[in-house]
Amino acid sequence: MGDSVGDRARLRCYPKLPVWVVEDHQEVLPYIYRAIGSKHLPASNISFVHFDSHPDLLIPVNMPADTVFDKETLFGELSIENWIMPAVYAGHFSHVLWLHPTWAQQIREGKHHFLVGRDTSTTTIRVTSTDHYFLSDGLYVTEDQLENQKPLQLDVIMVKPYKLCNNQEENDAVSSAKKPKLALEDAENTASTNCDSYSEGLEKDTLTQRRGQTCLEQSCSCSSESQECQTTVSTGEILEILKKGDAFVLDIDLDFFSVKNPFKEMFTQEEYKILQELYQFKKPGTNLTEEDLVDCVDTRIHQLEDLEAAFADLCDGDDEETVQKWASNPGMESLIPLVQSLKKRMEVPDYEMVHQAGLTCDYSELPHHISTEQEIEYLIQSVYYLLKNLPKPTLVTIARSSLDDYCPSEQVDTIQEKVLNVLRSLYGAVDIHLVYLAECSPS
Repeated sequence: MGDSVGDRARLRCYPKLPVWVVEDHQEVLPYIYRAIGSKHLPASNISFVHFDSHPDLLIPVNMPADTVFDKETLFGELSIENWIMPAVYAGHFSHVLWLHPTWAQQIREGKHHFLVGRDTSTTTIRVTSTDHYFLSDGLYVTEDQLENQKPLQLDVIMVKPYKLCNNQEENDAVSSAKKPKLALEDAENTASTNCDSYSEGLEKDTLTQRRGQTCLEQSCSCSSESQECQTTVSTGEILEILKKGDAFVLDIDLDFFSVKNPFKEMFTQEEYKILQELYQFKKPGTNLTEEDLVDCVDTRIHQLEDLEAAFADLCDGDDEETVQKWASNPGMESLIPLVQSLKKRMEVPDYEMVHQAGLTCDYSELPHHISTEQEIEYLIQSVYYLLKNLPKPTLVTIARSSLDDYCPSEQVDTIQEKVLNVLRSLYGAVDIHLVYLAECSPS
């Protein structure tokens, strides 16, 4: 880790907490890199606190690992689901905390310790995690196949709506009938000076987190998927994780509060069901050997490569002969009714989009939960109380995720204003950059 205290002491401090609001989530990464370049963030050992309905922890499948050392090329390669892990491989993030709502459960709850590195055979970034999230994308390799290894601690923590939490202490919560209004005077009590050192903030918050069992759940380390062993996680445990890092970035996707699966509106129920059959990932059993896991991943990679090739071929021409050729492959028979249905509904189906939709139909569906106003408010309160017990981040990044229809467009502005009010209430002076507006304005 190096001289952590010295590293922290050498970091510069922003006069006001910067808040970068972008549209697509991968667009936050340049602002994090800029903060590293300006010495506001350290180059390594950063904790990344990520509120989102999606983990965003996949990896660009064919991107050479060394791309991470050419940031302009890197930024052009990333998309919404795969922008965090390259920063782990580059050595910047050592801890990622994925805080997710109750309806998003793509990765097993709890602590995950694994390696991120360069696959010696393909020169791409791969991981040693055996979670289904990584296996289903063909991202697992054995440790001896990875070079330039970076250890990652991933903590997956469920955030319950405020209303459902019954462990709040009197001083830190009131009944749901008297929902707390976010008052600006809180900023005076919790933000203190803008330039509190990171370690001072951690020590100070350790004293106040005793009542902080704030709507969090994290299962204990289970050896079997079937074991139900969820326990409440206190904000004190999150503080302990943050103490291991030299700084932390707070990242919020507004679809954390309300989320759509946009592909459900693009396809009929029957078409979506066929996609689920075509792209289904057969979960492996428990207690598999490394060899079994490698075989599982190889099978999955071949399945996805065949599907990608099939839909690429259909882009060039979807005549009956082409469809029949691909449908004759084992497991691809349902391609025929899928193409027939698509061609009935549209003159020229977008087969590339069909493939992208299929990739989301592996072992679980994308989360889909359009929240009521009250549900949004309860989650806002949960986030407020959680952050109230944590130190001040170095910077905040926010993704709207509305143009691609993950956060409902009719709700995104309201949610954004509520989140910004939370930040103003907690941290006082904030420097808000509405990057997405500049991108939308005519040049």
